[in-house]
Amino acid sequence: MIVSRRGTSAVDVQRKLVHGVNVMRISDLSRESGVPVATIKFYLREQLLPAGQPTGRNQALYSDRHLRRLRLIRAFTGVAQLDLTSVRELLAVIDDEEMPLPAVFDAVNEAVGVTVEPPPSLPRSVRVARDDVDGFLGRLGWNVREEAPGREELASVLAALRRLGCDCTMDYFDVYAETAERVARAELDLLDQDNPDHAAAVARNVLLEVALSAMRRMAQEHLVAERFGAAAAG
Repeated sequence: MIVSRRGTSAVDVQRKLVHGVNVMRISDLSRESGVPVATIKFYLREQLLPAGQPTGRNQALYSDRHLRRLRLIRAFTGVAQLDLTSVRELLAVIDDEEMPLPAVFDAVNEAVGVTVEPPPSLPRSVRVARDDVDGFLGRLGWNVREEAPGREELASVLAALRRLGCDCTMDYFDVYAETAERVARAELDLLDQDNPDHAAAVARNVLLEVALSAMRRMAQEHLVAERFGAAAAG
């Protein structure tokens, strides 16, 4: 049975029903996903995309599973601007259906966190910032692993701001903590704890962080215009 379906590029995508599963050729997968065939083949070689069902020499059929996988990869590399090493780690988390949710979120944070390489001899500013972050997290009552990337990231930001002469105490981050906790709780409320969708959980975790940053920039633009006047048109 062949099914004709209108793809994203307004070109008919030919699908076949094989053993109850809709399948398509790589050219149709390309049209429906918007990903060039050459890029799909690259993802196949790199094993970011699972192999299709072989139908002959150098030919295979692909399913909606491949389509969703392509959309995940493109969202991670395009919207979130992640490198392929991070994408590979995220896909491994998605594929491990037995991984408990706390481990899923830990793994995602490790994959997308900013890697901060401390110098062999830590400057006093960084040591003080680390202590301040530890105290801040203790005051919040947050249960955060000692090795969590966010600890080092926040300490690095704090130390850098202070070195630049920017007035910045830990109290300044109270509003960030309140906002972050509300956002994180709203995201977790979307999860079905009894039957969690790892792909959806990982995608939301990665992409909503981009959304939060975008919202902050737009709020800032709004308030800057409100307080100081809109920028003159160029």
